[in-house]
Amino acid sequence: MASAKAGNPKSWAPWAIGAVVLVLLAGLILFQFRGPASAGGAVRTVTIAGIAYPYQGGQTYNGLTGVVIEQGWLKEQLARQGVQLAFTPVPTAVGGPLINEGFSGKRIDFASYGDFPAIIAVSGGVPLKLVAPIGQGQNSYLVVRNGLAARGIADLKGKRIALHRGRPWELPFSKLLDANGLKLTDFTIVNINPAATPAALASGNVDATFLLSDGLLLEQKGMGRVIWSTKEAPADWKMRAELFGRGDFVDGNPALTQLVVDAYVRAAAWSAREENRPAVIHDAARGTMPEAIIARDYAESNVTWRERFSPLFNADVAGHYRSVAAYAFDRGLVRSEVDAGKLLDDRFVTQALRNLKLDGFWTPTNAVADKPEPVPPARS
Repeated sequence: MASAKAGNPKSWAPWAIGAVVLVLLAGLILFQFRGPASAGGAVRTVTIAGIAYPYQGGQTYNGLTGVVIEQGWLKEQLARQGVQLAFTPVPTAVGGPLINEGFSGKRIDFASYGDFPAIIAVSGGVPLKLVAPIGQGQNSYLVVRNGLAARGIADLKGKRIALHRGRPWELPFSKLLDANGLKLTDFTIVNINPAATPAALASGNVDATFLLSDGLLLEQKGMGRVIWSTKEAPADWKMRAELFGRGDFVDGNPALTQLVVDAYVRAAAWSAREENRPAVIHDAARGTMPEAIIARDYAESNVTWRERFSPLFNADVAGHYRSVAAYAFDRGLVRSEVDAGKLLDDRFVTQALRNLKLDGFWTPTNAVADKPEPVPPARS
């Protein structure tokens, strides 16, 4: 009887049905990855994967990838070389693992995605290179369900927390636990994707969740409340998303790689201009969430709008990836430690700044890079 009930779709929780749908969607997207990207011989197509969302019957790409597409400059430049440009949309709920699969199978050449999945890929033998940093990182939020009297992570000990394992925001969550003398086993971790989280939180199947700006949206909709965010933590705790290239493609096609990096630096410079702030926020909200949520997520007093989009390989970037690589290895999240020095490849951004006459547009070194930031005290 129990097995018959479990096999009945009518008995499944909404978040479980959503998870099944996303697995099927992931399979369809992997099918899109089939076929040669630039696996050998003359390059015919440069393929870039990026996080995308359904919007008005199509797909809108997140961040600078969307700007690159709208500007059209990269497509034109590659066409002059007899090379086509292809973009592959990837849903945020299955982003990192799916992009890693694309890199591993040499079905994509570049991707704009998170730090933690990239470290996992490199540790597993996928030859990636970080060819262009993208901004100052993204915030994460700890949200508790309505009616739960909790003011900090310590109050959630023994509770059920929704956390999509292996995604970039797992790192700041783990650091939050460490700072408060806690560990994952102090909680029941429910491994579900962000799309399934609202239903699980509303139904009481989980007591809290750890998300990116989705957490602010949950609060705005009255489905929970934010009790902590990485805005309260050192800058190193933020999730970073960068432009990564497949190592063999980058080394074998430096001229094409330069065009790709030039396009992303162009997009960063456009986004960094104050007069374009409304357009950046508007575009970021398409197919995702209200503009007010995007603006609230971006609002930080210690990072100027221009520096938010800096593509420079400064001390913060290098330190961040050393920290992520060491942290992932020390906590057993990866089997072999990644050499962050070999991961970072700054030659293309350096040249892009010259090509685009952007030397001096961004500050070479962040002010916070010269002194360590204190770890925030435990909250209870």
